[in-house]
Amino acid sequence: MMINAVLLAVVVMLGLSLARVHVVLSLLIGAIVGGLVAGLGVDATLAAFQEGIKNGAQIALSYALLGAFAVAIAHSGLPQSLAGSVIKRIDAGGTSGMIKYMLFAGLVMMSCFSQNLIPIHIAFIPLLVPPLLLAFNRMHIDRRLIACLITFGLVTTYMFIPYGFGDIYLNQIMLKNVGEAGVDISDISVVKAMAIPALGMLVGLMTAIFISYRKPRQYQQVAIDQAAHDSVIETEVVENASVEAGDALSKTAATAQKQSKMKTLVALAAIVTAFVVQLYTDSLLLGSMFGFGVFMATGVVKWREADTVFNDGIKLMAMIGFIMITAQGFAEVMKATEQIQPLVDGATSLFAGNKAIAAFIMLLLGLIVTMGIGSSFSTIPILAAIYVPLCLSLGFSPLATVAIVGTAGALGDAGSPASDSTLGPTSGLNVDGQHDHIKDSVIPTFIHYNIPLLLFGWIAAMVL
Repeated sequence: MMINAVLLAVVVMLGLSLARVHVVLSLLIGAIVGGLVAGLGVDATLAAFQEGIKNGAQIALSYALLGAFAVAIAHSGLPQSLAGSVIKRIDAGGTSGMIKYMLFAGLVMMSCFSQNLIPIHIAFIPLLVPPLLLAFNRMHIDRRLIACLITFGLVTTYMFIPYGFGDIYLNQIMLKNVGEAGVDISDISVVKAMAIPALGMLVGLMTAIFISYRKPRQYQQVAIDQAAHDSVIETEVVENASVEAGDALSKTAATAQKQSKMKTLVALAAIVTAFVVQLYTDSLLLGSMFGFGVFMATGVVKWREADTVFNDGIKLMAMIGFIMITAQGFAEVMKATEQIQPLVDGATSLFAGNKAIAAFIMLLLGLIVTMGIGSSFSTIPILAAIYVPLCLSLGFSPLATVAIVGTAGALGDAGSPASDSTLGPTSGLNVDGQHDHIKDSVIPTFIHYNIPLLLFGWIAAMVL
């Protein structure tokens, strides 16, 4: 019996990804294998792949501009100012429980805002978290909890709120691919479809805060902490020194402080501008461009620095963009094989019309695929091409179909060793060498988010 080309392509792609072959290469090799097994030939396979690449170009360009916007915000000093404000409050108020939970709320909010209001993705983590390590250590906060807090905001926001990165995931990728696969999406509310899965993420967060990591954990105060603290209070030291040194130095310090406040105000204005433009034009691309324009027009990003800042931003997001472009090519080859329908027919007969088992298996496979690729955004085109026909054949409603595809894509983002949602927290929490990526980021986020997301996604598929 001849193996299904789509199934083989996914297995090859997933196997190479789990073997730590780069995701872009894994997708390309998997697509070629699937095309050849289906009898398309090299030329037809590459033609289909190149056709699919076109579908990911706009998304990749949006990511590039978002990266530039993120670097410009970092250039303004806004993230460092936020970290400094938190540490000063802790210095003034001790280590009370109220301050600790305010800090937790602040980290969750910043993680959420990084996906829509201030769409800089994980770029805020290495800017904001290292200066706060001194505070975490003083309060004996378990860094595994911090990883869970940040990952919650990074994942839940884009899978539930259709703005910023959520607009890319929910509207530009998920709804677009689901619609192209045969579902009428004209009356579908993505917020309603993803509300129950998002509730599962919230349950995981509450479990991490109040059960799993509520006990204090000791960390050594190594040099990086003191350096971070010194950088935060540097302005205060300069001000004190300036009084002793004379009026001239005092004026210099005052000028520097004014410039810092001005940059912060400009950063806030750029963020508001980007959000409003995105809201009214429904274009993250234009929002990022206008936000970056505010930084340049006000001189926070000088004309001679613009190329460097823009290039740094592109580098920040380029890999994600390439992965998403390649995933679109992979999905197009899968469609060109014309073996999706036979796979769906075989799966339908295997499930024997049992929607409960089918939904669970689809979500579980989504977890495995996303774990291998490391990107929910790149997984959606692959899953939608296979899952939508299967959902339609089994009688799932359009809303339930969207919930299955959206949840299956998000499953595995938290807890994947190759995901930004785990690599980001580790980059900020391990600057002093006391936070292991696998033990302290990957495993905690996998347990607290994938298990409840799998359960609540299944519930959504059954009740919607």
